[in-house]
Amino acid sequence: MFYATGENAHGLAHDPFKAIVSPRPIGWIGSRAADGSLNLAPYSFFNAISDTPKLVMFSSSGRKDSVRNIEETREFTANFVSFDIREKMNITSAPAPHGESEFALAGLTPVEGQFVQAPFVAEAYAALECKVTEIFQPKGLDGTLSENHVVIGQVVGIHIRDEAIRDGRLDMAKVRPVGRMGYMDYCDAGDVFEMFRPKR
Repeated sequence: MFYATGENAHGLAHDPFKAIVSPRPIGWIGSRAADGSLNLAPYSFFNAISDTPKLVMFSSSGRKDSVRNIEETREFTANFVSFDIREKMNITSAPAPHGESEFALAGLTPVEGQFVQAPFVAEAYAALECKVTEIFQPKGLDGTLSENHVVIGQVVGIHIRDEAIRDGRLDMAKVRPVGRMGYMDYCDAGDVFEMFRPKR
């Protein structure tokens, strides 16, 4: 099959776009508003985009609490979603009113960052402390602004729980990262295999 995305007439029960671009890591974003209230929310448009400097990005459909908080403070955390806390991550996706802490809603422990005042999830195997470099709305081919808000942050600190490390590496079989797919589907990326680049 083929369809042009302008009309989006794919003829399927659900738009397959996000299912094709999958699995995607989940950006579990912790932030603190200027009034001190805490927020924790998962974003499926998330990834690392640079190693030097270390940069990550997430994209919010609409200007939600995470974006508003980060605009105010210029800081956030990105927390690792593992299989064992997937249900708690899902709880934090509920549309809670501004000022209500999703940490409390999901029974998670907020911890103050070393370099940022944004909280991270104590129960996560790893967390990134980030300071904002850019916030913008991307444009389409015709120049129209997307309703999404893209946040790019430089990673200034990394937390890893000791039990997540084996033989000097993050033990992916133990931490079992959860990926976001299309529809309401998720995947457990704990089945790990290695492949090495060919030498020429």
